[in-house]
This record gives sequence, structure tokens and C-alpha cells, in this order.
Amino acid sequence: MAAPGENLRINGDRLWDSLMEMAKIGPGVAGGNNRQTLTDEDAEGRKLFQEWCDAAGCTMGVDTLGNMFARREGTDADALPVYVGSHLDTQPTGGKYDGVLGVLSGLEIVRTLNDLGIKTRHPIVVTNWTNEEGTRFAPAMLASGVFAGVHDQAWAEDREDAEGKKFGAELDRIGWRGDEPVGARKMHAFFELHIEQGPILEAEGKDIGVVTHGQGLSWTQVTIHGKDSHTGSTPMPLRKNAGLAMARVLEKVEEIALSHAPDAVGAAGHIDIYPNSRNVIPGKAVFTVDFRSPNIDVISDMVSRMKAAAQQICDDMGMEVEFEVAGGFDPVEFDETCVTAVRNAAERLGYSHRNLISGAGHDACWINRVAPTAMVMCPCVDGLSHNEAEEISKEWATAGTDVLMHAVVETAGIVE
Repeated sequence: MAAPGENLRINGDRLWDSLMEMAKIGPGVAGGNNRQTLTDEDAEGRKLFQEWCDAAGCTMGVDTLGNMFARREGTDADALPVYVGSHLDTQPTGGKYDGVLGVLSGLEIVRTLNDLGIKTRHPIVVTNWTNEEGTRFAPAMLASGVFAGVHDQAWAEDREDAEGKKFGAELDRIGWRGDEPVGARKMHAFFELHIEQGPILEAEGKDIGVVTHGQGLSWTQVTIHGKDSHTGSTPMPLRKNAGLAMARVLEKVEEIALSHAPDAVGAAGHIDIYPNSRNVIPGKAVFTVDFRSPNIDVISDMVSRMKAAAQQICDDMGMEVEFEVAGGFDPVEFDETCVTAVRNAAERLGYSHRNLISGAGHDACWINRVAPTAMVMCPCVDGLSHNEAEEISKEWATAGTDVLMHAVVETAGIVE
């Protein structure tokens, strides 16, 4: 495919105005957004997105999980579309850009092509995936996971939120269940723009992250059984302190992750201590160890070493330990041709760039299973995300969308 000329640029002011307009829907309490999936606010955000897509001349398709597909026609009716998008749902205390930038940048590409009268051979489809965040209905990337055949749709619709409301019932309630079968669409390629959610690009002064891989993830729930006893009257040598055993295991988690630096991480974010009383030595500790790496062998090594260390620690302290797989997915290697299109676009446009490995999961990680896929990342201030203080600049958003557009248009093929 012929490469677009370097003078092809998006309207950064219009993109920014759209981001700010969408941010008015489901405002947070501290400047961000609370537009959780399948809420009334999500429905309102979807309606605005559809109105904008209609105005841009797109036709909207919606599948039975609420995934939205806004199509700009190509000149070849038989050519598979190039898809571009992300998600409009947010965390309860989310920012204005996580996910939303990836959807509205796709819309801005369509608007720019319309402004310039540019036609592509392949259609371009702007996508809003349902429930990427997974904060209300676990797991994350739920609907794209069903689309890619990772999850069963009936299982997905049966997911419950904290109030016992089911995904399928809430989708019907807000009126965004379409009639298309999930996963029936075939893609020529898929591209996703996202804020980095990490500090590397800003720290190094780079405009663009060319995402080559997505980290794999392993969650292991560890349960240590000690013995509840009085903190004041139980002699130190006779204690079976599950909390202490957990602390020693977590020191090993840190040591193990550091042994695979810099491209591996490990920690425990979910921790419960029982009975969690000030004057009772913990008799049980339950925690989930989260290991991540772009290398599946590294993940396997970290998990096995953690289990061996935990078993030895608990044996030495006279306690029992149990392990349970709580979730995970294998590392992702994005399509070389699509990644090259992103890298070439950054170079053509004169933006500084570097290769990146995504530390978070994204819809693109699942879609990569069914179509050639790549991601573009732009910096975010201090690497902060999933926080209402999440911030990017208009210049970063513009640069990311410029690169996204060039990669998408080159893949879709300009018709002279």
C-alpha cells in the first residue's frame, strides 16, 4: 500500500474538543470520570458517540454484547475493513483519556479523511468495545474477549456486579444490545491508540510508543493457614503467625521479580488477613501474587519459584499453604506488519519514538488472536492512570492520532 504524505494531519483542536465534550458525561468527583460500563452514563456516552458517527457519514452496527462499529465505506466492497478503536467505559475514579482517546481518535481519522476527500480501498470501522475496564463486571476486556473466542457469551452475560446485577440484564436495561452475532465480523487489521499508563515515554521525552508486545499475566491466590492466638500472651517461639509468613513470601516475590529486571514485575495487590483484629495474631492470610512479563517462560519461572519459596517458608514455620490460579493470560506479540506501519508513520511524521511493551491489558491483546493488530501509545503525565488526576497534553494526543491515522490509512490503502 502507498504511504500517505507527511502533510496528512488530523485536526488536534477538534479531537481535544471532542475529548472534553465526552468528559462532561459521567463526571468524577475530582476532575476525571465515572462512566462505568452499562450504567446510564455509559448509555449517554454511547449516544453521543453514535451522533458524532452519524454526522461523519458512518453507518453503525451493534452486536449482542453492545460492541459498537461505525463504518466508513471503502471503494472495494469485498475488501475487509481496517478497524480502529478502544473503549468508552471508565474506572469509578477514572481519567478522561484512558480508552476514550482510542475511540475518539478513530472518529477524528474519519472526520479528517472526510474533510480532505480522501478515499480508501478498505472500509474503516471505528470501534467501542464494551466493558474493557472490568471494574463493574469482571474480568477486564470482557466483550472483546468474547469476540475473540476467549470467553463464552453466556458466561459473560452472567457476570454480576457488587449489587448482584447481571451484565446481560444491564445491557438490556440501557438499551444497547444489538442484533449482530458477536465475533462474526472479519478484520483486515486492528489498531488501538492508548495512553501509556506508565512513565517511560514522558521520562525519555518520546512522542510515540510503538507497542511490540503485551505483557503476560499470572495471578496466583495464596492461602496460608496459621493459628489465631493472643498477641500479648502467646510466647514468640510458639506463634504460628500467618501474617509474618505472608510478609516473608512477599519479600521473595520482590526478589524473584527483580531477578528478571527490567521486563518483569511482581507484587500482591489483594491481601486479606484473618481475623484482622488488633490483639489477635493472624491465623490466616489470603493474598494474590501478580507476576507479569512479555516472556511466558519468565512468568512460569517466577510462579514456580514463588510457590517453592512459599512452601519452604510455611514448612519451616509449621504452617500449611495452598495455591490457586486466580487468572491470567499469555504474553502478546503484535503483528510485525502492523507494528512496522506504526513505526514508519512516526518516522514519516518526524515524531520521536521508541518500542514499548504494554504493562496493562487492552482490547487489542484479545483481538490480536483473530486479526493482525498493533498499538500506538502516547505519554501521560507521571505515568498516572486509573486515577482522576490522569492527564495528557493536546500535543501528545495529536501526535498519537497522527501516527494512528497514517498507520490505518496506509493499511486501508489510499485511492488516488
